[in-house]
Amino acid sequence: MLQLPKRRGRRFALLGLSVFWVVAGVNHFVSPDFYVPMMPPYLPGHLELVYLSGVFEILGGILVLVPRVRAMAGWGLVALLLAIFPANIHMVLSPELFPDMSTGALYGRLPFQAVFLAWAYWATRPEVAESAEQSELTVVMGLIEELSEPAGAGN
Repeated sequence: MLQLPKRRGRRFALLGLSVFWVVAGVNHFVSPDFYVPMMPPYLPGHLELVYLSGVFEILGGILVLVPRVRAMAGWGLVALLLAIFPANIHMVLSPELFPDMSTGALYGRLPFQAVFLAWAYWATRPEVAESAEQSELTVVMGLIEELSEPAGAGN
């Protein structure tokens, strides 16, 4: 049975993450010609790498739904995002290969990778009980209060 996070936000984030990566991965097989120009010229086997990244995207999208390997799958997606980042840089450096994309869209892809990284991490991290989160928050708030007190005020 599918075990999803209890909190609605995390649940939707996880399901969205799964759908996003499965659809993106399938698209690597449906429209490989869209992805091949993204490959930096120093990498061999552009079409093969497009297919390989598609396989890993599909696997990541599926495995984030398996509780036992969810966190590992999330880290796998983070690694995949880091591995494909050079393709985003190549796109910015070779805008002539992407005439249908504006310069703003090409540059916008770079910081947006951080959004994908945060999404993959947040949606797949192990759930912490609400009471444990409250305890952590209490400890952090206590430390902030201690650090903000003038020296010697507590004596």
